[in-house]
Formats: sequence, structure tokens, C-alpha cells
Amino acid sequence: MSYAGWLSLPSRVVLAGVAALLSVGVVSAQSSSFPETSHNAAISATESSSTDFNYAASDPDASPSPAPAAGGGQYDNKASSSSSGWKGKLAFEVGGGFNIPTSETSPYINTGYQINAGGGFHLSKMVSLLAMYQFIGDGMPSNIAAQAGVDGGNVHIWSFTLNPIVNLMPHHNTSVYVTGGGGFYRKTTNFQVLSPEQFCSYFYCSIGYVPQTVGSFSSNQGGWSVGGGVSHRFAGAYGDGKMALFAEARYLDVLSPAILNQSPNGLNPITIGEGTKLVPVSFGLRF
Repeated sequence: MSYAGWLSLPSRVVLAGVAALLSVGVVSAQSSSFPETSHNAAISATESSSTDFNYAASDPDASPSPAPAAGGGQYDNKASSSSSGWKGKLAFEVGGGFNIPTSETSPYINTGYQINAGGGFHLSKMVSLLAMYQFIGDGMPSNIAAQAGVDGGNVHIWSFTLNPIVNLMPHHNTSVYVTGGGGFYRKTTNFQVLSPEQFCSYFYCSIGYVPQTVGSFSSNQGGWSVGGGVSHRFAGAYGDGKMALFAEARYLDVLSPAILNQSPNGLNPITIGEGTKLVPVSFGLRF
């Protein structure tokens, strides 16, 4: 007879419970040994890394591992922007258009054309400063030509001025700006008569008439202008382009003296009021 048969039913239940508790204890002991193993592995890995580092430091032929690439790297376009140096701050402008005399000046000058060009610096994203050359070519009204007793004439004005440009929306491709300036102006009023001249081609010759200047007035003075416009900037490859189209209008006041009953080169005496006030309208390219 087995020993199990000697035990009563309550004793068997107790023994079964004890066996179950012992099994749980063994499993728990085995599980608790795993973190210790992982900890020991981590220590071993650290010691191994330290050993490798010491070996690399003591070996002059050992090459260091490459450092991870910094953010941006070769694709950091801003770092290679051309605007970082002084050359990137250079500013240029070229343009042209027409000009209209004000009511005060229209008795002495007709509507004409104008061209301008200049260069300078971008002082900031908002402000630029340009030295400008401008040439204005206008016609002469018939009443002034009649006073002098000539067939016609013209008025030429050229200038060198300093012009700040203030961009009111520097972070937009399409922007509004204000500008102005002042400097030196030279105004010349030319009186002309039509003179006969022979023109010949391969087949025949004929007589034509060309304007010839027979007298003029010139004056040197200061002048100033103020105005504004709209520009549209081309963004460029990385959004930092400077090239822009512009359209602007200004009020121009050339402080020219009056001409009172003076005879240009023996012509009839004429009278021209002081001041030359125009509204130049320009279209062009700025960068």
C-alpha cells in the first residue's frame, strides 16, 4: 500500500497546496534572475566599449569613426547664399518711360520720354540707396517757338541724384515702395529751324528738311523728386532672388531760373517761367 493511501482527504488537499506554492516560488526565483543577467550584459558591453576606446586612443593608426552629419549639411542653401557678402548687397536699376508736365510747366514744355540708370547698395531688406542718372527729352510748345521765330525745338534735362528706396513689404514678392531724392540738374532749351539738305540713294537724289539748332539756353540747378511704385520680385531658386520688375511715378521739380525777354543767339526775345515741374512715369528692372 502506498503512502498516499495513509493520508486522509484533508491531508491530501494541504499537501497539494504546499506543492503548488513551491512551484510558484521556483518560477519566481528563475524570473528574478533575468534582470540580473541583463544588467551584467550591459556592464560587459560598457566595459567592452571602454576597452575599444582605450585601444583606439593608444593606436595612432586607428582612424576615428565619422561624426554624424550636422543638420542641413550640404543641403543648407542659406549658408551659401550670395547675399552674405558685400557683393550680395549691390543694387542696380535700369528703366524708362514718359513724362507729363504739370499745368504750371505745360506752356513751356511738351510731353516727352525719359530713361534712367543707377547703382548703389541694399542697406537692408527694407532700404536701398541708389545714385541715379536720368535723361529727359521733351518737345517745345508752338507758342514758345513762335516767340523766338523758329520752326520748333526741344528741351533736354539730365541729372545725377541720390535716391533712397523704402520697401514697405520686404517679405512679399509683390510689394509697394516709396522713393525720392535730389541732386544736380542741367536743363537745355534748343531752338531749331528746318534747313534743306540733299539725300541721295542708289537711284536718285532729293531735297529734304532737317532740324538745325540755331540757339539755346542752358542752366545748372538743383532739383528734387518724390513718389512711389509697385515692384514684383522673382523669388529665385531658394526664395532669395533680388531681380524685380517695377512701375513708378514721381513728382519732379527742377529749380530752373526764369528767362525774361532774352534773345537766344540773336533770335526774337522770349519769356519762359521759372521752375520745371514734371511727372515722370517709369518702368524697368531692379536687382
